[in-house]
Amino acid sequence: MRLAFDLLDLVDDYWVTCEIRMADQGADGPLPADALWAGYRRRREAERDAGPVTYSLWVDWFEDRSTAATAFAQVLGRDLERLRDGAAPALLRRGRRVLDCSGPVPWPVKEEAYEAAARLPALHGALFKTVPASFHDFHGDVRPEAALRLLSGLELAPDTRHLTELRHVLAAGHLNHYRSPRAWEAAVRAAS
Repeated sequence: MRLAFDLLDLVDDYWVTCEIRMADQGADGPLPADALWAGYRRRREAERDAGPVTYSLWVDWFEDRSTAATAFAQVLGRDLERLRDGAAPALLRRGRRVLDCSGPVPWPVKEEAYEAAARLPALHGALFKTVPASFHDFHGDVRPEAALRLLSGLELAPDTRHLTELRHVLAAGHLNHYRSPRAWEAAVRAAS
């Protein structure tokens, strides 16, 4: 594990994360969970953003319904009690980065983390980014009523781009862009 994450740090390429996941899911897997998820957490906390780690969480772990709950709990969910005012900058950075790519995580899995993050103005931007991702991502999962409550508690500028459209589709009860392909277009027209 150490060698794999060192290689990832060196080359900063998504294929390394693919190899890690294949090793975890392969015949010799699973990998030691503590080491696997500690590696992901550390790279979400680092000052330098490791884009391949974000992409890996999103498409390899969060889009897969069989791994989404475990992966989300390991990289953020288990630390919710520490996610509060005065939290270490590294934890807030990890929270922001995990929220940014959590659109595909099933809503019941991420809802408690979203509610905890909503209490922290430093994470409001990341939350706003993830709610539309939860709607627009092919594998995204949003619960309209809960998402509207969440949005109403965020400190956002009234002219925040796409806020009106997002509220419109959620108020109409739409669960996903791909289930309601014309809903966003209608919301854009209504906001104009």
